[in-house]
Amino acid sequence: MQEKIKEISSRVKELRGLSGISAEEIASSLDIALEEYNKYESGELDIPASILFEIAQLLKVDMTVLLTGVDPKMHIFTITRKGEGVSVERRKQYQYEGLAPNFIHKKAEPFVVTVEPQSNQESTPNSHPGQEFDYVLEGSLKVIIHDNEIILNEGDSIYFDSNYNHSMQAVGDKTAKFLAIIF
Repeated sequence: MQEKIKEISSRVKELRGLSGISAEEIASSLDIALEEYNKYESGELDIPASILFEIAQLLKVDMTVLLTGVDPKMHIFTITRKGEGVSVERRKQYQYEGLAPNFIHKKAEPFVVTVEPQSNQESTPNSHPGQEFDYVLEGSLKVIIHDNEIILNEGDSIYFDSNYNHSMQAVGDKTAKFLAIIF
């Protein structure tokens, strides 16, 4: 996984340089410290998918370019067969599967996110500009957002302002899967 993180970080740095945007401008736009952003670009810190989505928008590239190095080409429709999405292990507690990697100029980024149960471990909250919609496909999910704890079960959904710190945890000893759409 560390090699994948380095590849993505390298692409971010290269594309930022080609775009003529400074690291300071990106960090400011993301509302994070320059030191944290520099750690993302160096590969010292793993870039959360939500931040990667925002970086892609700032650099005016598709997130798929940052993840895979390949530019998406489809503009009318794209099909992603079950289990064939772009797999991204962005954070230890979450595994993302990108569901529309080949569609160009997406206005939202859809993922299936798998959260493994963790006994006595707190998930790290994150925030990112925009909004997020999550729909639970399997299991139960505890969503912690802006001092609220909400339990979502299969078929439940939540739509929220992702500028607020939020995290998700599988409830009990069963893996949880949810559809996440980041706008």
